[in-house]
Amino acid sequence: MSNKVIVGIDTSNYTTSVAVIGLDGELIANLKRPLPVKTGECGLRQSDAVFAHVKNTPSIMQEMSEVLKGYIPVAVGVSEKPRNVEGSYMPCFLVGVGLAESISAASDIPIYRFSHQCGHLTAALYSSKSFELFDREFCAFHVSGGTTEMLRVSPVGNGFRAEIVGATADLNAGQAIDRVGVMMGLSFPSGRELEALALQNTKKIPSASPKLRDLKINLSGLQNMAERMYKESGDKAHVAAFVLAYIERGLSLLADKYIELYGDTPIVFAGGVMSNSIIKCSLAKKYEARFAEPALSADNAVGIAYLGLRNYLSER
Repeated sequence: MSNKVIVGIDTSNYTTSVAVIGLDGELIANLKRPLPVKTGECGLRQSDAVFAHVKNTPSIMQEMSEVLKGYIPVAVGVSEKPRNVEGSYMPCFLVGVGLAESISAASDIPIYRFSHQCGHLTAALYSSKSFELFDREFCAFHVSGGTTEMLRVSPVGNGFRAEIVGATADLNAGQAIDRVGVMMGLSFPSGRELEALALQNTKKIPSASPKLRDLKINLSGLQNMAERMYKESGDKAHVAAFVLAYIERGLSLLADKYIELYGDTPIVFAGGVMSNSIIKCSLAKKYEARFAEPALSADNAVGIAYLGLRNYLSER
């Protein structure tokens, strides 16, 4: 068995992540440090995110050094931007890039650069063992606090070309969840607590759903409806169940339209919101759906490490 490994690094707006994968594709470590968000707030400014990543770096690198005992890093992968399009940029990714470049220079190993979105898609394929999709076109959803996009994905090199063919026109799904959660006194991010509340609901869920226009859905109205429901009833569980059902209906509207336009295909659901068991269960009944396990749905560096592995092996 080889002791050579690939290191992956991702510094998103929510989590400092490092992963280690063996040349056989075995996941050796998935290390994460959440970025702190003040109580009552619904996110971080980029300057605060960059500072938080800098503070997280020493401890997560120390943990990685313990993991790497007995292993030899032969390449490092890193997310350098949000998406694979020209002009895509967020300062928080500069911390990861600087770290990866330092490792590459100090160890004299190659560095491979990817987008955060490609990392999420790859983590979903890796987790669901859908490796055949690396070689064919498929539909993917990237649903998180920063993104709600439906993508037509095709392989290019050892990564993906992802064309946005549908999206939210305003609020992202994760933003809606977090804003409603914080409004009801939950911590940020609110997804896990909102799901737990929704699972306690015993009331009929209102049938309202987003409107679909030009392959876009509107989610901003969800926040207003949820706030009104909560003020009238004070029932957190009922509000939580409604929020998740509304988001699932919106994603289904988009998925149905994709199939109508491009034909039936596997649909990969990636991003932090897709770790929600209620939304996953509903979508899995309707589509040939592929999901990452919860730990690989939220921000992580496993997909980046695996993309690094594919690039490294293709050059050997």
